[in-house]
Amino acid sequence: MEERGVARPISPEDRDWWTAPDEGYWQALLEQGETIPQAAPPLEPQEAFQDVEVEIPGLEGMMVAPKDIQGSHSGDGWSRAQQALAQGESFQLPVVGANRGGLLVDWNGLQGFVPASHLDEMPHSRDIRERMTELARHIGTSKTLRLIEVDPQQNRLVFSERAAMSDFRSPAAILNSLSPGDLCQGKVTNLTSFGAFVDLGGVEGLIHVSELSWDRVRHPGDVLQPGEQVEVLVLGVNPDEGRVALSLKQLRPNPWADVGSRYHRGQMIEGLVTNVVSFGAFVRLEEGLEGLIHISELAEGNFLHPRNVVREGDTVRVRVLNIDEENQRLGLSLRQARDAGPQAIG
Repeated sequence: MEERGVARPISPEDRDWWTAPDEGYWQALLEQGETIPQAAPPLEPQEAFQDVEVEIPGLEGMMVAPKDIQGSHSGDGWSRAQQALAQGESFQLPVVGANRGGLLVDWNGLQGFVPASHLDEMPHSRDIRERMTELARHIGTSKTLRLIEVDPQQNRLVFSERAAMSDFRSPAAILNSLSPGDLCQGKVTNLTSFGAFVDLGGVEGLIHVSELSWDRVRHPGDVLQPGEQVEVLVLGVNPDEGRVALSLKQLRPNPWADVGSRYHRGQMIEGLVTNVVSFGAFVRLEEGLEGLIHISELAEGNFLHPRNVVREGDTVRVRVLNIDEENQRLGLSLRQARDAGPQAIG
């Protein structure tokens, strides 16, 4: 496959999360497992530990997040946590609280966070109250956990149940073993408005929404689901920030690579209307390949809006007007296809 192994550079301009882990990555930790189609509002890291009350049989009146992590600043505790992270130690810890992002545990006087996607059994409900109920049922139980992130400056102590169940490799070792162009197997752990997080065996990488498919993707949940096993291509590795950029679409042929051999001017072909805008309509001819019917090529006469002629989901017969491989543009005409009458479709 021609595209396989070709890793393009990752820049801060096209990957906000690449150099801003606190805003992007931590927000994703808080929203683990929430496959909400719309973009969620920005969250402060401390919001993970705000008190939330839910009604659960047998737990009436219990505060789901009973104490504030900002109260723990023990230097010895954080040093011990850094050592435990490096050595890959596992601990049996009590669950003392829960929030929409996961569970809260107590470790040596410090409060830790277990993202929902790092639980052995992840909650999958999209309803926040149902999700909270599922998570709150863990309160009072004990879990075998392993540290995956320690940040004293941000009061972050993050644990994983899944990591404790696997053979230990330090995050640094995993990051150092990855290079652009590598093929990896992973498990989808979380979907956000900007992409999908994939567990690579102890380190999570991100498939940005633009790298999920050659098709236009409205939300990552249209392509992947939490828990799904996927093969991904490594685009870039940032060991300093612990970030890995991944791609799903680059393991498939680029539909624009040889578009000229499959389509030609004047050709009649059927396609699916995917988007209608003020200046025309986009038509999907095959996976990852869309053409534009300009408003002037929709129909004869005057009409208020392209939606008066076509709607999203319509199957239409169009004529290919022009092909621009370099700029990945296809010009189509619905008007000329109608004027041509019944003809064989190329």
